[in-house]
Amino acid sequence: MSFQRILGQQQAKKILQHGLRANKISHAYLFSGPVGTGKLQTAMTFAKALFCERLEDDCCDECLSCRKINHGNHADVQIIEPEGQSIKIDQIRELQREFSYRSASSDARKIYIMKQADKMTVQAANSLLKFLEEPTSPTVAILLADNGQAMLPTIISRSQWVPFTPLHSSQICDKLTEEGVSLTLARAAVQIVNGLDASRELCQQNWFAELRNVMIQLGKETGGSVSSALVMAQQNVFKTELAEHVDMLFRLFHLWFRDMLNYQLNRQDSLVFIDQQELMSKMAWTRTAEGWVSCMQLALEAEKRMRANVSPQLVLEQFLVGVQGGT
Repeated sequence: MSFQRILGQQQAKKILQHGLRANKISHAYLFSGPVGTGKLQTAMTFAKALFCERLEDDCCDECLSCRKINHGNHADVQIIEPEGQSIKIDQIRELQREFSYRSASSDARKIYIMKQADKMTVQAANSLLKFLEEPTSPTVAILLADNGQAMLPTIISRSQWVPFTPLHSSQICDKLTEEGVSLTLARAAVQIVNGLDASRELCQQNWFAELRNVMIQLGKETGGSVSSALVMAQQNVFKTELAEHVDMLFRLFHLWFRDMLNYQLNRQDSLVFIDQQELMSKMAWTRTAEGWVSCMQLALEAEKRMRANVSPQLVLEQFLVGVQGGT
């Protein structure tokens, strides 16, 4: 994947490509930004560009070096990620040994990409700092962090800061529809998960479209008989594979109730369930704005209870009963 195909992140790409053109490559880069902003994708593209045999400021994805990196078998590119909850000092020491060993036979640049670098233990961070200050070979470190400010100040000061900003949901939605994803699924996915890759993966799951349809049917029932809604939940959720995704159901409900509120406020451009506007024209006025906000809160509380390992069936049934009390 070339820089041109990376969605957004113009400032990050400008910093990296300027360094490539000027042949001024830092010994360490700190990619800082939220989950889903393309840090790893950009790091891999930058690594390929540094080794690319054809292009000066990008990667061709076709030469031997680019293909080796794509397949994860380039000898001079290492990827480090947390073992369990953190990156440990032994991992940094092993990296140092590996690079030291190779430096005896080659003066070629070596690159390591560290995922979730802000999860290094204190010992690991101090060991990395020494490695940054005294590399055993020409080395480029690419540190990826959701919160770069959580890193040791001494590591920050020795690294080129590369900022990554959240992508706007409309950017991701447009990209997904370009790839053939239905607009109705794309608009929901980008509101539920972070970033292009996660949104794309969610839309590719068959159960997601089914869950969306079930939520709409349950949403209709919330304005009628609670017993009917409970029966529908039992038949269409807990007797199917959708029982594994009840947490996602509550996220969809939250968006559904928010759409009702936005419809009342004449914010049609913000609607997620754009294919349900005829239904919304009837349902949106069955509650006050405060009532829809209350329903949104119930959905958030239900998801929180799910994370606390309360029975999904119990949580959903109590949620459906609770929604009936909205006004």
